[in-house]
Amino acid sequence: MKLGPNRDVKEMAALALALAGGVAGADKLAAELDKSFPLDTLVQRYWLPSIRAAAALRSKDPNRALELLKMARAIELGQPTQVGVILCPAHLRGEAYLMLHDGNAAAAEFQKFIDHRGLVGNSPLGALARLGLARAYAVQGDTVKALTSYRDFLTLRKDGDPDIPILKQAKTEYAKL
Repeated sequence: MKLGPNRDVKEMAALALALAGGVAGADKLAAELDKSFPLDTLVQRYWLPSIRAAAALRSKDPNRALELLKMARAIELGQPTQVGVILCPAHLRGEAYLMLHDGNAAAAEFQKFIDHRGLVGNSPLGALARLGLARAYAVQGDTVKALTSYRDFLTLRKDGDPDIPILKQAKTEYAKL
């Protein structure tokens, strides 16, 4: 933030804080963005809803997250920044549906990443979408599709740091199936 306190950095920092549980810091940055960019469509209709939805998910309020993300639907397939976080609202919506144990709706959101590979590129959410899809299929009770999606995710991460918590968790979930 000190090296480059521009709009993109503030958006990403606020999102990261919200996802990591630093909701107060995320709220502060969101308020700054709202005040500084009241007419910016991406800030108002993509990033602020995403930041606030991430905070709602962290607070275990998936219904609030889904409500906040409604306004992002119309523009979520655009490229909101140059830093590679594409389809953030869809990812957050998928996570909200998982919290609500709605595997069908969650799968539809995570499937957007697979359906739009050219847009997603190497966004980290693209890999996480495969894990989300696996979890959605597991919620649906479709073990075959869940196992396939877990394998896809684990294959993508096979050369990564084996101590990353999300990878350990995915391996445990996969083993249980």
